[in-house]
Amino acid sequence: MQPTIVKLPFVVGPPPADWKPTTESKKASAPETKYPVYPAGPSFIAQARRDILNLSYEEDDKIQAKLHHEKLQAKAIEAGEELYPGLGEEVEEKHVLAYDPKEWKKQDHYAVLGLGNLRYLATEDHIRVAHRRKVLRHHPDKKAGSSAGPNDDSFFKCIAKAFDVLLNPETRRQFDSVDPAIEDHVPSPKDVKPEDFIATYGPVFAREARFSKTQPVPGLGDDDAKKDDVEKFYDFWYNFDSWRTFEMWDKEVNEGSDSRDEKRYQEKKNKAERARAKKEDNTRVREMVDMILAADPRIKRFRQEEKAAREAKKAASGKPGAAAGGKPMTLAQRKAAEQAKLEELKKQQEANKAKEAEDKEKSAAAKKAREAAKKNLKKWKKAITTVVAESNYFQTGSASAATIEKQLAEIDALVESLEPEQTRELKEQVEKAGKGEAAKEAIKAKVATVADKSKFSEFA
Repeated sequence: MQPTIVKLPFVVGPPPADWKPTTESKKASAPETKYPVYPAGPSFIAQARRDILNLSYEEDDKIQAKLHHEKLQAKAIEAGEELYPGLGEEVEEKHVLAYDPKEWKKQDHYAVLGLGNLRYLATEDHIRVAHRRKVLRHHPDKKAGSSAGPNDDSFFKCIAKAFDVLLNPETRRQFDSVDPAIEDHVPSPKDVKPEDFIATYGPVFAREARFSKTQPVPGLGDDDAKKDDVEKFYDFWYNFDSWRTFEMWDKEVNEGSDSRDEKRYQEKKNKAERARAKKEDNTRVREMVDMILAADPRIKRFRQEEKAAREAKKAASGKPGAAAGGKPMTLAQRKAAEQAKLEELKKQQEANKAKEAEDKEKSAAAKKAREAAKKNLKKWKKAITTVVAESNYFQTGSASAATIEKQLAEIDALVESLEPEQTRELKEQVEKAGKGEAAKEAIKAKVATVADKSKFSEFA
């Protein structure tokens, strides 16, 4: 369809009599004005404060936390209120007052400061307030005129140590890892009804969740949780990564001992003990998850639903068994198929049993070889250190104690990095080289094969 064009009789009339054309303005525009922009705001002030006072972020945070605490305290005093009323003012139990400050690792630091009801939930403000009130109550100057014995300031020293431990994030985490008040009891599934499963085991997982490096931790859910959510929950706990450490159980070297060998030996024992405790704790969590998973009524429900779905699908097809080509299987065919399946299963079991026996034999042989190498390892290391000592630790004059300790420590690190067979080769090479620089070069050549060379300087 063609458009219709309509022409209108429109004529532009003359301009008004008073109209004049516009003239271009010759007036110059205002000159450009520049305004200074100054940095401001709390982040800038904090950075300027750190730069001027030459403080690290950690040091500045501690100072600001202390100032914040003082402001809170001043505000409470001004308002006529007490900050955290009752905190740190309870009467101590006799066994707490009897703590020996020399055995500070055995004391309950939260109980010493009166924070036994809060424990790991106590904030830095709680710790500072409780410490101040304990100091005011138990300061030795207040007991100067009493008939107390010379050791009356023992508990005051315990207060100071508890404050130092709990105010430092690292040492507090070490103490929280072995806190004597940690509850690790898990109710037996035999004593828990299916309808009480969530209410019983939900708090157990919530209690353990605080030790997780990954936060937030998924919850146990409810009775109507979906299968994917339940599987994700148990997958998280089977890969649980705990931050618990056990340095608080380390044993110290006998007081007054200056033996480097004794210190290294004790540190090695402490390291092994920490690893053992960590392994036990991981095993405890794994066994707890195994036990709770086996009793989870939701898992049983999911399996029943899957089984019901398979049976419904099978019933819908109307075929209890089908032969090749989609034809129903006869009774003889079904029996033959079941017999073939049983024979195949029997063969598979026999093959698995043979493989397990072979693996067990190989594992026993490997273990025997490792034990034999371990017995010789100490002898080989001693032979190497003997050559180093006879070479005067490769020094022209008298070797300093620092040099001796450094070289012995590096030999320990080298032996730990090598396989037993490599250590035996190093021992033979050093003995063949004899005393002097040739022996040192043999050690340096072996250090060059180690992946992590950051531990070595004397033999680098």
